[in-house]
Amino acid sequence: MPFSNEGKQVILPFNLAVRNTDWHSKHQLPDHPTLDQRLRWHIEHARNCPCPAADSDILAELKNRYSGKHQDFWIFFNSDDHRALGFWAAECAAHLLPYFEEKYSGDSRPREAILTLQEWVYTRKFSMPVIRGASFAAHAAAKKVNHEDQAAVFAAHAAGQAVATAHVPTHALGTIFYAIKLAAAIHPLDVKGAIDRELEWEAQRLPENLHDWVNNRLCQTLQLLPKDIRAKIEIPT
Repeated sequence: MPFSNEGKQVILPFNLAVRNTDWHSKHQLPDHPTLDQRLRWHIEHARNCPCPAADSDILAELKNRYSGKHQDFWIFFNSDDHRALGFWAAECAAHLLPYFEEKYSGDSRPREAILTLQEWVYTRKFSMPVIRGASFAAHAAAKKVNHEDQAAVFAAHAAGQAVATAHVPTHALGTIFYAIKLAAAIHPLDVKGAIDRELEWEAQRLPENLHDWVNNRLCQTLQLLPKDIRAKIEIPT
């Protein structure tokens, strides 16, 4: 069930950023920083700059404090990795979007959420009101759908989760959560096969360096699936 990478190289269609000199000039550590100051600096630096941080000596403490929490992405990854994760989440949500637009083509909110995420990926310009508004709008679109149209509901929710990746990386797994539910809904006689195929499609588009982190989070996400779906698939421990 976890993602595997068979050596396929994922080419990201955007330019990687350079050192964020403006951020560095405004966030300099004092001459003798405390451990807490260094830990906070590492997390904020990873969020705002792609350059490597010379702080391998605090890696153990970073893991101790943040592993399993929403900040754990920033232990190992940087702002460019965040954009790559966002690009992947947008691609996964767009893959599901036809299940919504086939019946609700007049409602553009899920599509707008995906476009908002893509704009952040390409421009690196983050606005919390814009991201939050796009996410809430996509989820609101899901709530307007006839609940018998489960595929449409899950596709809209997936878009709402995807755009929120720009704020917190773990929201990317929310996109996969709804992708799994959608696959199960449209293939009730082959739930495991449908989910395996969906996860394989997603895995082929995920940059290799993010596989381990996504796999760890995926194992947690699968535990949140409805009991009837969990009973039909193999959930890693």
